[in-house]
Amino acid sequence: MTTTEQSYNVYEDRCPTRLVLDCLADKWALLILDRLQGGPVRFNHIRRDIKGISQKVLSQTLRRLERNGLISRTIFPTVPVTVEYALTPLGRTLTDTVSALTHWAEQNMDAIFAAQRAYDERDAG
Repeated sequence: MTTTEQSYNVYEDRCPTRLVLDCLADKWALLILDRLQGGPVRFNHIRRDIKGISQKVLSQTLRRLERNGLISRTIFPTVPVTVEYALTPLGRTLTDTVSALTHWAEQNMDAIFAAQRAYDERDAG
């Protein structure tokens, strides 16, 4: 370990890794990262592809992901200006994890709904 490297512990309340986990634990961040796996995508395409995300939330989430070094933003001098977003090399290290998590939810929704019903019935009784 060099003198500039630190040891981090996610279980410590003041560990900066918690801020990164906050960013990644956001559904919009996961969906954006998953969407960018296929290559660069324009802002409006992301907005159309991810149903329910507002322009404001998309902008905020993209900025947060860019600040954390997970995506890059490229501006093309067109009229109107075209902006593309892509995964960085660091962001690509999350590809398998993000895909597994997002698609795990799709594959297990019936089991989750059944568990919720069972819990609600047990809790109501």
